[in-house]
Amino acid sequence: MRISLHRAMLTYADPAASVHTASSGPVAGLDTLYLCIAPEHAHPAVGEVRINCAYLNGHAPGDIIRAAVAMLPGIDWAAGPDALIAQGAGAGQIAPVRMLLDTALHDWAARERNLPVAAMLEPGMPGNAARAGTGVLAHATNQTLFLSPMPVFMARAEAYVARGFTDLKVRLGVDAHDDMARIVALRTRFGGRIRIAADANGAWDENTARRMLDRLAAYDLSYVEQPVMPGDWAMLARIARESPIALMLDESMASPADVGRIIGLPRNVMAHLKLLKFGGVAPVMAAARQLAAAGVGVMTGQMNEGGIATAAMLHVAVATAPVHAELYGADGLSNDAATGLAYGAGMVRVPAGPGWGVSFNPAETTLVTEYRVA
Repeated sequence: MRISLHRAMLTYADPAASVHTASSGPVAGLDTLYLCIAPEHAHPAVGEVRINCAYLNGHAPGDIIRAAVAMLPGIDWAAGPDALIAQGAGAGQIAPVRMLLDTALHDWAARERNLPVAAMLEPGMPGNAARAGTGVLAHATNQTLFLSPMPVFMARAEAYVARGFTDLKVRLGVDAHDDMARIVALRTRFGGRIRIAADANGAWDENTARRMLDRLAAYDLSYVEQPVMPGDWAMLARIARESPIALMLDESMASPADVGRIIGLPRNVMAHLKLLKFGGVAPVMAAARQLAAAGVGVMTGQMNEGGIATAAMLHVAVATAPVHAELYGADGLSNDAATGLAYGAGMVRVPAGPGWGVSFNPAETTLVTEYRVA
């Protein structure tokens, strides 16, 4: 068995699609790490994690790579993917490294079964068989409009709507006047043809959040995401009790412990679950099930990420049927090492083949390290 780590910098063909939020600032590309597990006489399994997300988790790319390199020799690869998933392999590692390992193990386990990961996660879920029978797994997704000059912003919105994407999320949090102008411009241009959500990325204080929520209520928003910085759950409860708009927590949902905290908030608060924050498919599935049982709405989403990480969350979405899904991250990448995802008509699709259903080309990456195990 050959174990290898690979790295690539993924970029968008249109620079206006690149990440630019109140918390991240402008991000030129997606620094991506891949874990490839290649058993003898079997198709390689691949996991992926984006590593230039220090604005989200505080971990520098070099630290993530070093932790991954140090972890791999200690994994009992001979145990096989099912045992490693059951054992919680990688426990104690930082969340990005856990995600890298977990996504590779799920791809490996599903490939051994000759099943899509979604069918392995929820084999009895209504619709799985039908979706697999079409040869395609698909789920609706939103598209995001990042911070940009107004003409660029509106041109991106026009392009998304023309492609059938009518669920748009607007990044806010830099200037209140500009924030309102963007929402007004979208609603004026498209009326009720589109759904609009907003994401402040924690940029507002409590008083600003209250004012902005009151002002935004006139524009029929689906939700406002992360209005204030994470950490102060009492403040979130106060805001939620008075908010005229549903709230979505993203940065506040950083660990399984936060699942219990959000269950205690009013039911107009939803949870945005991401593999990068929770450390992979297994903990996200556990969180989604716990939240569904408690009646808390869930969004399955991701950072802007490459095709493998996006496909991983697509499979989770198919398995969990969330209220909202955010799977736009690989749309428009010009040099993705993974191929197979397709976007259009408000959906993202992937072949319903074994594992993630995508193909990985290591020639599009730089080798970090490799070794063989018996």
